[in-house]
Amino acid sequence: MGRIVLSQHTSVDGVMQSPGPTDVPFKYRGWIMHFDVGPEGRRFKLEEAQNADVLLLGRVTHEAMQAMWPTAEGEFANRMNALPKYVVSSTLTDPAGNATVWGDDWPEEVARLRKRLDGDIVVYGSRRLSQALIERGWVDEVRLMVYPVLLGAGDRLFGRRRTGSRCVWSNRVGSSKAWCT
Repeated sequence: MGRIVLSQHTSVDGVMQSPGPTDVPFKYRGWIMHFDVGPEGRRFKLEEAQNADVLLLGRVTHEAMQAMWPTAEGEFANRMNALPKYVVSSTLTDPAGNATVWGDDWPEEVARLRKRLDGDIVVYGSRRLSQALIERGWVDEVRLMVYPVLLGAGDRLFGRRRTGSRCVWSNRVGSSKAWCT
């Protein structure tokens, strides 16, 4: 059975909104660009992508990725472009790249996908989808890259209700450039 893995960039105060340089309207978009995850962080993300069977994404994340990865170069970009993508959206009809759109019946489609696969179904970003998967109890693992920044505002992955979890592994990677606001 396939495992659903949420892989998120988050600030210390839990903000996950617009970490990359996309056109999403958010005051602090691109906030991870001030940090270097170093060779260990890049290796971790590459191995994560190499171990993924598919990507499960929300529309906004899919569109942000399509604006970046098709023109990027390197082993990670090649893997991101090659991975099959399933996009949950009620508005997208003709996705770019090797993507399939799932509409309102997405929970049934995810259940079928989990039964069909043995590997990781990785979810990058996709806040609303990630929250819906958490609420359904379908998330097998959450991987957080926590950046040393407090944003104070923005969308967060976790709500205000208590959720039990345990830390299986943690590691400090990279270094940060000075950044103060």
